Amino acid sequence: MIYDFAIIGAGIAGASLAAELGPDVSVLLIDTEDQAGYHSTGRSNALWHATYGGPQIVPLTVASGPWLASPPAEIGSQGFLKPRGGLIVARNSELDQIEAFVEEFASSGVPLERLSRDALQHRIPGLLPVWTEAVLEVDCHDIDVARLHTAYLSLARRNGVLIVLGAPLQGATRVGGSWVLATPKGEYAAKILVNAAGAWADPVARMAGAGPLTITPYRRTIVQLRLDSDVPPDLPFIIDVAGTVYFRPEGSRRVWLSPQDESPTPACDAAPEELDIAHAIDRFQRIVDWPIAVVEHSWAGLRSFAPDRLPVFGFDPDCPNFFWCAGQGGFGIQTAPAAAKLCAALLTGSARDPMVAEIDAEIYAPTRFA
Repeated sequence: MIYDFAIIGAGIAGASLAAELGPDVSVLLIDTEDQAGYHSTGRSNALWHATYGGPQIVPLTVASGPWLASPPAEIGSQGFLKPRGGLIVARNSELDQIEAFVEEFASSGVPLERLSRDALQHRIPGLLPVWTEAVLEVDCHDIDVARLHTAYLSLARRNGVLIVLGAPLQGATRVGGSWVLATPKGEYAAKILVNAAGAWADPVARMAGAGPLTITPYRRTIVQLRLDSDVPPDLPFIIDVAGTVYFRPEGSRRVWLSPQDESPTPACDAAPEELDIAHAIDRFQRIVDWPIAVVEHSWAGLRSFAPDRLPVFGFDPDCPNFFWCAGQGGFGIQTAPAAAKLCAALLTGSARDPMVAEIDAEIYAPTRFA
């Protein structure tokens, strides 16, 4: 059988695109790991916030928001978002950075509100006195990532997608106008090859004979703390304006935090490093006086970026029938519904869904690197 599309990578990018392509085409979804979404999707910080990734990512995020809040019946009746709210905090000496942040998103339509020190202290008990400036981002939500990913995989299966796990791509060659894909579980053929391999996007491109785009994986560390006393579990997501730490409560006595590290690394099964854990805790303690009982858990995931930190969606200009769906950084989950609809239209040449009709796809095209 020759499939219409073969997608490499069953994380959120590949799973959502496979589901979105629908039952009218034949789709093969291949992943190296025995568990779909093992590397990045399964290690997400599980947050949707409109400003993340910058103004050029906002259209994808904002378009995806209503879908995630109230998904179509085919994906499930329960929404994937839970209101959280976000606070970008700063010291008085960082006032110019706060103003620059507000200005950066002034034309994006994202609602932002400046808060006084009194209002900030009221929202964050135990906030240290040095933090005097803040911006409130109302459109900030927790995402049920596992359920979203599972829903996409389930819809893909119902649409007839063949999902092959534990099958690392060993070769991709063009034979008679189709791609022949070698894996330990056998050979498969497809008319169009979609590269949704995340941190492995450039190695997959090289295997297929496409020029790599310097999509670089970066390690990001998450630490789970247990506190000695309760904090309100509905506190907002908190990030410092300098981008050195973020955290949020998980229940009344747990916190997830990150030092916002971005360490370039080869594509791998990422693991946290002790120094990054120490940085996270130190920076956390410089913002709030919440006493820490113990570090319960830590993990690391990979976030992959193109050189301009925008995703890459579109056909390769030099490699026939090779399509990029890669470079989604840390915003791949919060933008997945819109990205999948946009890529599905680009792949099939069909009319765009109204959700993404006004999005400028050219800024994400691989031709920008020509």
